[in-house]
Amino acid sequence: MSIISVERLGPGPMPTDSPFLFAVYHLDKYPPGDANMAPKASLRGHNIGADFGHADGWSMYHGETVPGFPKHPHRGFETITIARRGFVDHTDSLGNGGRFGGGDLQWMTAGEGISHAEMFPCLDTNAPNVLDLFQIWLNLPKRSKMAPPTFKMLWAEQIPKRTEMSGAVEIALYVGSFPDMATPPPPPSHSYAAEATAAVVVMTVTLSAGASWTLPAATGGAAGADVHRSLYQIEAGSSSLIDGREVTGRQRVKLRAEAAVPLVNRDSERPLQLLLLQGKDIGEPVVQHGPFVGNTRQDIMAAFQDYQRTGFGAWPWPSDAHAFPRDRPRFAQYADGTLEERPRDAECSQK
Repeated sequence: MSIISVERLGPGPMPTDSPFLFAVYHLDKYPPGDANMAPKASLRGHNIGADFGHADGWSMYHGETVPGFPKHPHRGFETITIARRGFVDHTDSLGNGGRFGGGDLQWMTAGEGISHAEMFPCLDTNAPNVLDLFQIWLNLPKRSKMAPPTFKMLWAEQIPKRTEMSGAVEIALYVGSFPDMATPPPPPSHSYAAEATAAVVVMTVTLSAGASWTLPAATGGAAGADVHRSLYQIEAGSSSLIDGREVTGRQRVKLRAEAAVPLVNRDSERPLQLLLLQGKDIGEPVVQHGPFVGNTRQDIMAAFQDYQRTGFGAWPWPSDAHAFPRDRPRFAQYADGTLEERPRDAECSQK
C-alpha cells in the first residue's frame, strides 16, 4: 500500500512534514473592485484587521482597504507563493516590488531577515476578482538560516506544464523534477530545494471529471524513508479514489515516496484539484514563533531583538499595505533596478 495516513484538513493552514513548515490554500471570491481596489461590498461581518472568517466567501485578512497581509517580518525559511488566479502585489524591505498572478510563482528567501507585504488588489471593477493561491513555507537548514534574503519571480510562462490522457490530466511543475517534464527555473542559490539530494517537489495535478491517472513512484535518492510525500485534496466536495481508498472533501494523504499511486476522480461533473509536496527531511530541530524559525529558542530571541533594532531594513514604500496602480501589468522590480514585465492576461493552467 502507498498510503501512510489520511487526515482531514481544517479551514486554516494544512499540516506538513519537514522540509515544509506550513502550507495554506486561499480561495477568495472577491466582488468587483472599487476605485481603491477594495471589494465593492459591505464589510459587515468582517473583522477588519484580523479577518479570517471567510464571510461572503472571502476574507480581508489583515488588510483594511485592500485585502491581504501588510508589512510583516520573516527569518530562517522561504516562502513559495503560487497565484493560480487573481493578483498579488509584493513589496519588501530590500526595495523589491511586483505584481504576479495567473500561474506565477514568487520565491522569497527570508534568510537572516526581511519584511514584506502581500496585498490582493481587486483590479476588475465589473466582475468578481477570484484569488486562488497557495503559500508554502520551506525550511532552511542551519547552514543557510542566516543567508542573505532574496526575492525571485518565476513567471507562469516559464513553469513546465503537461497534459495527459487527451487533456484529462493537467500537471504543473513548480519546483523540482518529474518524469518526462522540463525542469522549472532554478530555486535561489541558498534554497534547500537547490540541493540535489533534497528531492523537493511542488506540483499541482488536475484530473477532469471521471478521469484516472497514476502518480509515479519517486526514484533514486527521492525514494528513501526520510523523504516525505503528501498529496492534498484541496476543495470541499471533492471525491476521489487514492490507491483504491475513498477520499472525500479536503484531506491530506501521506504517501510512501517509493510507491506509485493510482488516482481516480469519482466526481462526474467537476475536476479534482491536488497539490503534491515532497522533500527530504532536513533532520534538524525546528523552533518556530510566528514568522521566525530557528533551531533553538535562542535563535528566536535573537530574531526578535534584531527585528526590533533594525526592522530587517528600511521600508521604501508609501505605506505598509502598498498596492500598485490598477493599470500595471504583471511585473517584478528588483532592488538592483532590473525590471521584468509580463502581460496582465496570463492564462492559468489550473481552472
